[in-house]
Formats: sequence, structure tokens, C-alpha cells
Amino acid sequence: MGKIIVVASGKGGTGKTTAAAAISSCLAVLEHKTLCIDFDTELRNLDLALCMTDFTVMDILDVLSGRVDLMAACSESPKIPNLFFLSAPAVCIPDDIGKPEIKAFFDEIRNNFDYCIIDAPAGVGKGFHLAYGDGEADMSIIVATGDLPSMRDAIHVADTIREMGIYDIRLVVNRVRPRNYKRIKTTIDDVIDTIGVQLLGVVPEDRNIFLALHENIPLVLYKKRHAAYDFLDIARRIAGDDIPLKQSKRL
Repeated sequence: MGKIIVVASGKGGTGKTTAAAAISSCLAVLEHKTLCIDFDTELRNLDLALCMTDFTVMDILDVLSGRVDLMAACSESPKIPNLFFLSAPAVCIPDDIGKPEIKAFFDEIRNNFDYCIIDAPAGVGKGFHLAYGDGEADMSIIVATGDLPSMRDAIHVADTIREMGIYDIRLVVNRVRPRNYKRIKTTIDDVIDTIGVQLLGVVPEDRNIFLALHENIPLVLYKKRHAAYDFLDIARRIAGDDIPLKQSKRL
């Protein structure tokens, strides 16, 4: 059975969507059949991060409403084998789509994929709860930066996830600039202790993320992929490999 992992953040600007796309791509490169789903009906930017804008036809609402089967709705990446994508709809998901439909949807995903990475909307609104199936997901990754608003929101997100009955929660500290941490005399350990979630990985600020996006090249395939190696380590940890955490060397 496959594993469904929801990527969340308390606020925008943490790099959540980039992280969801990068982790999905890395899992696929590691030869795990991986589905990446956009549950953010308002922004819908995951296709850009996956470099799959021209390859999406169906969306999650087509599957949830029963108009089309899951595998027929998914688009396969032309650049990364084993990577599939399912877009968010252009309209909000109707209220009559509830937990039973999401549970059946998740069960079908588990039967067809090794991993499913869901990009949840920022915050803890209706779309956020829908992305988790109100507790049907297996694991959550919270993406946060080291600034105070991001950490405060990450705490709230973690508490909300636990209230849904999901306790496998991990933290990715993203867009790290060591110089800023040194100036305010803080560390990654301080961020972990504040948010209260087990660390999954640390990713530095890297201009190659911006360049890869605008050159329409998946980060894991980009010629200068410094951050990609950190996301690859994260994917390996998700897959069960014993990859040492190197956060102490970042600061």
C-alpha cells in the first residue's frame, strides 16, 4: 500500500509548493512511483514547479465526482519517469464532496502509487482539512522558515494536524540563510524546539531554484542543483534510508 503525505505551511512564502514538487521529483528519481497532487484551488502553482503546465487536462474534482478514473486523470511527467501529477480544479471543491469521497480517493491512490505528495493550501482553512481527508492522510510535512511569523503559524498547523489524529509530522526548515541566523544568535535547533516537530531536513536559500523554474527544468535535473541534494536526502529519509541530518553544518 502506498503512503499519502501532505505538505503544509502556516503562511505563504515558505517554499511549500517548491518543496512538494522537489520531494515528489526526488522520490520518482529514486524509482518510487509517485503522484503529486495540487489541493490549492486558489493559487494552483504546483504544475509550474513540476514543469508540467502543458501536460494537465483533468483535475482532482474529475476523480472525486466519479467522471473519470484516477489513472486516466493523472498526467505523467515527460521529463521524470515514475512521476505523475493531478491538478487542482479551477473552482472550489463543492461542499457535497466530503470525507467518504476523499477516503475512497485516498484508497485508490494507495493501490496505484508508492507515494503521494499533496500540496495543501497555506493556513488551516477548509481546503487544508480536505487535503488531509480530515485525518485520512498517513503523514505530514510542515515547511517553515526561521522567521517568527512562520514559526508561530507552524505551531498552529502542527496542533491542527494532531487534532485530526495524524501524529507522524515532520519539519523541513526551508530557505535557510546562515548569516541571518548568526546575526540573531539562533540555530536550527531553536527553530525545531519552538515548533516542536521532528526535523526531516534543512534546505538553504538557493537561487538555482528560481533559475530552474524559469528555465522550465525540474530542480532535480538542473545543472546546478545545490538545494536539490538536500531534497534528495529528504526523499531518501521518507523512503526509510538512514541519511544523517546535517543541519549543524549549515550554520
